[in-house]
Amino acid sequence: MTDIHFGTDGWRARIAEDYTFDNVRRCAQGFADYLTAHGRGGTEVVVGYDKRFAAEHFGAAAAEVMAANGFRVWLTDTATPTPVISYSIVERGAAGGINITASHNPPWDCGFKVRDEHGAAVAPDGLREIEALIPPVGEVKRVPLEEAQAKGRIVVWDPAPAYLEHIGRLVEIEPIKEAGLNILVEPMWGNGMGWFPRILSGGKTQVAEIHNVRNPLFPEMTRPEPIPPNINVALHKTVELGADVCLIMDGDADRMGIGDEHGTFINQLQVYALLAYYLLEVRGERGPIVKTLSTTSMLEKLGEMYDVPVYQTGVGFKYVGPKMLEVNAMIGGEESGGYAFRGSVPERDGILGNLYFLDLMVRTGKSPAQLIAHLYDKLGASYYYDRVDTRFPPEHRPEAKARLDAAHPGTLAGLRVTDIITLDGYKYMLEGGGWLLIRFSGTEPIIRVYCETTDKSKVQPLLEEGLRLAGLA
Repeated sequence: MTDIHFGTDGWRARIAEDYTFDNVRRCAQGFADYLTAHGRGGTEVVVGYDKRFAAEHFGAAAAEVMAANGFRVWLTDTATPTPVISYSIVERGAAGGINITASHNPPWDCGFKVRDEHGAAVAPDGLREIEALIPPVGEVKRVPLEEAQAKGRIVVWDPAPAYLEHIGRLVEIEPIKEAGLNILVEPMWGNGMGWFPRILSGGKTQVAEIHNVRNPLFPEMTRPEPIPPNINVALHKTVELGADVCLIMDGDADRMGIGDEHGTFINQLQVYALLAYYLLEVRGERGPIVKTLSTTSMLEKLGEMYDVPVYQTGVGFKYVGPKMLEVNAMIGGEESGGYAFRGSVPERDGILGNLYFLDLMVRTGKSPAQLIAHLYDKLGASYYYDRVDTRFPPEHRPEAKARLDAAHPGTLAGLRVTDIITLDGYKYMLEGGGWLLIRFSGTEPIIRVYCETTDKSKVQPLLEEGLRLAGLA
């Protein structure tokens, strides 16, 4: 029997090896027992899925278990973006939800995410409780899909109309439609396909899509993660088409990326700073900012300028979402390109985030490249970031952790270390406001080394120092 553990965002595993119908049903039973133990038995739940191999069948399997446990299940009628599933939980007043997706993982993986009644990631204590309740296969309850549908225990429905009405209340769509923009959309063969043509059709703005059919192999990219080299084709196409901007979403459309008018990638830290600036300056909003420790120090700078607090959490929306609810945050986000916004659910939303970016362009009259230049002028410095991911077997983690625990460098790449933060991994704060982070991925057998600095010449030396500290160089 597979021992199932929920990482940074749910459980992910290789299809047909550990990710099987039996194990998906076991996870669903654990979630059903968790909700029941917390007084939510007999209520409603939402179940959705992405465009990976057999995801709709895994979704049906989870729905069968929830129905057999006395829940009324709202099962999406097609592959659905993660933010739409999360909003549907709130819109339907459900006790929680299950999302069958491995997000940006390689094509051979699938995943199982759970959400609470707020549409947010379940907090770490809750995930541990769900894990402990996952039973052996023989203790799983199940009712066939057709029988459950006939009895009204499973309802297949379209969640799109309610979500579209919701985002229409958050951002003015008509000015974007009439702005005459030429937009390229890269949905990465995933759940985001078709949404922007649907939202922005009927005006002067033109929208073209690539990679907009279902293909679970994710050709022309190593994985549906919205960073280079996976987006190189899209960036090239942006220049070829003369597009004003490239809007990118990952496989389940909860993360986003931006390519500028020159086909240059605007990295996730830059996008987060621009979205925060948009809310603070352009929309005049005020409220706390929540960030994972792996994202940009530009947020602290903006927090000082606009007199709003900035809270730092561990990596993953299982930390960001609860903190956003606790402090009524204006925005929350992480280095992987996932951002959530007050007024919506505390969950990453690549559709809303990209719409906000378009609104920023329209309201300021600036191109993406001009927006970056404007941001750096306001901050008084340019910021440079990079990340290196290295395959790292889990059995070697104790050895690497012991090495990092013992390391107390006074300088890195010639910069003085001013603090070491061990909230999630090892973050070395550096003079001048830069930082270096080393941490183990919570979703894959990978060790990540990240850095941000205002001195471009220090980026590669800092990454090399990080690899050396981790014993990888």
